[in-house]
Parts: sequence; C-alpha cells; structure tokens
Amino acid sequence: MRLLEEGVPLAEASIERIARTAGVGKAAIYRRWSGKEELFVDVLRAYEPEEPELPGTCLRDDLVVLLDSFRRRGVANQSSALLRTVHAQMKSSPRIWAAYDKLVIAPRRQKAVEVLRRGQENGELRADLDLELLHDVVVGPMLMRVVLRPEADLSEDLAARVVDLVLDGLRPVSSPVPRP
Repeated sequence: MRLLEEGVPLAEASIERIARTAGVGKAAIYRRWSGKEELFVDVLRAYEPEEPELPGTCLRDDLVVLLDSFRRRGVANQSSALLRTVHAQMKSSPRIWAAYDKLVIAPRRQKAVEVLRRGQENGELRADLDLELLHDVVVGPMLMRVVLRPEADLSEDLAARVVDLVLDGLRPVSSPVPRP
C-alpha cells in the first residue's frame, strides 16, 4: 500500500520492489501470494467494507443488504483518490483484473445468484426467470452509479429503492407484495 500511496503504478510495482519496501525477502511474498496480481487483490480487499451477513428473512431483505454492500464500496471509492487510481490501473492490467474477478467478483456474484435461486425456490420470484440475467438487472443500476457515474448520488436508501423497483415487476402475480 505504501508504494501505491507514493504513486508507484501497479505495472512498476515488482515483487522485488514490494519485498524491499516491506523489509522482507521475495520468498516471504511468494509464500503467501503466487504473484503480484493476487497480492494487489488482497490489498484492495483490505480497504473494502466486510462482506455483509445476510438476514435470511426474505429475498428482498437479502438483496438490499447485498446491493448496499456495493453502494458502500462506491462511497469508499468516491472518498479515496487512491482506491480510484488503483481500480483504474487494475482494469488496464488483464492479469490483475482476472485475479480480482476470480477472487472477488465471481464469489460475490455466486452468492447473489444463490439468494435469487432461494427466492425462486420459495416462490418469491417467478420460476421462469434467468437468474444470471436477473443478477445483472438487479446489480446493474448500482454498478452504473458506482463505476460509470462516480458523481451520482449513493444515498443510504438507494439499495432498497433499486430492489423494490426491480422486484415489483418480478414477483408472481398471485404473490402478496411484502413491504417492510
């Protein structure tokens, strides 16, 4: 993190330089990480909010908690020039981006799709929905604001508003509409 704070681009932060800055040998780095890609992903994860504990009460509540975790990451990015810079650099490095996708994005996506699957199985969602596509529909508005519109409002009620907007059109017709 010290190297990044000093403005060293990810591409120039070699394992040797990282080890020297940390005051350890390269072997110490390689014992924990297979390369700088995984190391950078761990550095980013250390600055992100913790993964949320899902209430498990209903589909809506779980989706609001999951979506709010995206909102909180966006707020952290808005307030941290360092995180914005690191994310921008990471996207230009296919290896670092692939590691981030594998270690961070894919598990979050899987967790969200499982929440949707539970909602489908217990009748809160129509049985004919494509859950992978539905995930993108639910998460898309938040990602749009966090990634493509960093100046956009990320108010505390945004996750609930997005989830309610989407779910109102996805519930089975005969299902009552539970509201908190």
